Amino acid sequence: MRILKTLISLSLVAGVALSSSSHPGKAVYNKWHETELERWLSDHDVPYPTPADRKDLENLIQKNWDSHVATPYQHWDVTQLKKYLKDKGVAISDTATNSKDALVNQVKAAWYEPEDTAHRSWSNVKDWILDSWTDSQLKAFCDHHGIPVPQPRKRDTLLEKARSNLDTIAKKAGETASYPGNWLYDTWTESDLKEWLDTYGFPVPQPTTRDKLIASVRRNSRLASLKAKEQSASASSSAQAAYQTLTDKLIDAWDETQLKQFCDTHGISVPQGSKANQIRALVRKHRAEILGDTSASASSAYGAATSNVGEQYARATDKASKAAQDAFNEAVDSWSESRLKGYLDARGIPVPHASKKDELRALVRKNSYKAANGWNAWTFDDFSYENLKDYLASSGDAAAKKVSEKSGATRDELLAAAKSAYASASSAGDSTYASVTSYLAKATDSVKQTAFDNWSESELKAYLDSYGISVPQGSTVNELRARARKEYTFFKYGTTTPTETILAKIQDTAKQTWQWVLDQLNYGVDQTQKKVHDTTEEVRQEL
Repeated sequence: MRILKTLISLSLVAGVALSSSSHPGKAVYNKWHETELERWLSDHDVPYPTPADRKDLENLIQKNWDSHVATPYQHWDVTQLKKYLKDKGVAISDTATNSKDALVNQVKAAWYEPEDTAHRSWSNVKDWILDSWTDSQLKAFCDHHGIPVPQPRKRDTLLEKARSNLDTIAKKAGETASYPGNWLYDTWTESDLKEWLDTYGFPVPQPTTRDKLIASVRRNSRLASLKAKEQSASASSSAQAAYQTLTDKLIDAWDETQLKQFCDTHGISVPQGSKANQIRALVRKHRAEILGDTSASASSAYGAATSNVGEQYARATDKASKAAQDAFNEAVDSWSESRLKGYLDARGIPVPHASKKDELRALVRKNSYKAANGWNAWTFDDFSYENLKDYLASSGDAAAKKVSEKSGATRDELLAAAKSAYASASSAGDSTYASVTSYLAKATDSVKQTAFDNWSESELKAYLDSYGISVPQGSTVNELRARARKEYTFFKYGTTTPTETILAKIQDTAKQTWQWVLDQLNYGVDQTQKKVHDTTEEVRQEL
């Protein structure tokens, strides 16, 4: 009898354990305040009745928890799923090419973390919700709430102080910090919120309000933290391995040209008139800064972190953001009136009648974080001569096709015809417009990869002229291409560049470092060959 009772007790305990583990998130939100339950539902666009009792709110969260917390990719469209797999270096299977379910399964297999880890992470939101903040944002938060932070104000200290004071700050606001309210972002401007979304590749809600921006940032903060950690760790590991191959013997074997090339590639400022030995010393100093005395400092140099996004990553983001804003403002100062109006037109922003140039510049700066979304007439801005001819020939527009067949047609003529054909298709709608957007979806990626590469010198000069930019005498074609890309990037993305800006740059730098070192080894520096042979495969796996 005693044995039977013991077995029954064990089975009950097991049953309870299985019940709680089958939905690990329930214990988390079960402790939340009702306002936090409502906030989570609102952030994730889950409608709920008002008024609603606590049980109703918990039931709604339970139904939606897994798909938003553990498997948020279930809500992604096919384009987002494919992009995630591409960024992770996962080949899309034949069965997944046109099947969303198959793509979801592939993404699930390559997801950042297992489902149980995702659930557990929500037991303490404070551990990650501040991870993607920049140093300056953390400093502003601490100052705003009177949180003393010892000097020097290092990122780890700022994070620890901010996290440990969240409960106190929430109580002052009459709330709790399990799923923080808008008070958490009191020190953020709307531009800060938009910039954060741009940096991490999340769409800015349209039409937008401050509340909607905060909801989007708060909802996506977990994904941003995971994404940044993965990219930073990968880049840091690759960079460290690459620089470890940069031995003293290799540096000694390089001539002055190779040393200067290395410095140019990695942004090392070489004083005018420096001799080879002085440049070698600079290279060694740079290598020491990257590698440091421990792997931790090496990771820090490329923005890696163990428990957060990392001090250097945040600094890079902060500096890059300010630099991007300054560079954008400088570019806008030189743009022609037609380009300023074009920037606004590409974003659907009405231009007040008889606006002066300074007023247009102010309006452009005000919308500097608003990227041109969807297809519009300005989509053709970076299309080459051949790209435009292909589009006109396939547009189904008789007048457009006639222009494409015209002998000696200029790019300006082709561009005007493309814009006109697009406008006609857009007005017609239905299958006509669907055909146009289908073509553009297929063509845009290839256009981006070769933008301006095949343009003639006269076409590049004409393009820059549309911005009101006079080309310096003696400029090479490559210089013209670089300037055209720069202006187009500002025109299309404003103060941002395509998504994954900072993350991509960090990772690309690491890869370029490794490749550059490998290239130099081809000069026959025998002393380093064995070391490189031993580490090459391991480092390539990291890349």
